[in-house]
Amino acid sequence: MQTDPRFGMYIDIDIGQLNSLINDMDLQSELAELDGKDYPLGIGPSAMGEDMEDAAVKLLKALRSEKETRILAPGLVREIYYRALCGSQAPVLYSLARGKSSFSQVARVISLLEGNYSVRFDVQQMADSAHMSVSAFHKAFKEITEDSPLQYLKKIRLARARDLIIQKNMKAYLAADAVEYESTSQFSREFKRHFGQNPADVMREIRSA
Repeated sequence: MQTDPRFGMYIDIDIGQLNSLINDMDLQSELAELDGKDYPLGIGPSAMGEDMEDAAVKLLKALRSEKETRILAPGLVREIYYRALCGSQAPVLYSLARGKSSFSQVARVISLLEGNYSVRFDVQQMADSAHMSVSAFHKAFKEITEDSPLQYLKKIRLARARDLIIQKNMKAYLAADAVEYESTSQFSREFKRHFGQNPADVMREIRSA
């Protein structure tokens, strides 16, 4: 059966740029009407319209060239922000732009975890970083990501370990150590549970490729 090609792309959200675009689009009333008790999911499915697909493809093409990346990419990223604000994911960006919202506080902690995956965090430390109580932080985090904070951190570590195995041909026990797993056997069990194959299977696939 023939299937369409798929690609994924990750873009950091610049809050200054986002707020500037919201102002330019006269969306302040939509921002003000967002219920502070609602926590839109930080990650969720959304159909990619033709305009968004066109903007994404143009950005990917620009990233092939250092000069086009420097000159064209900023405008193309702004266009992607614009397309997102016109689509079904707009409430997520509104919530992020509010700055003091729980979404923004949780987003900052997620960024902290992704940049410091090898640090041993507990939920109290995460809640302190978000300036929230443990119970409020745990509730907001789970409603936004559908995972508990520690489950989310585990997924970050497993994903990073898999990258190390694939990209650097690192042995499983070294990858486990790099992402702060104390037990290699526990790492292997959780790796298989998350990815559907154990680290040894991944390494065999790499060698046979």
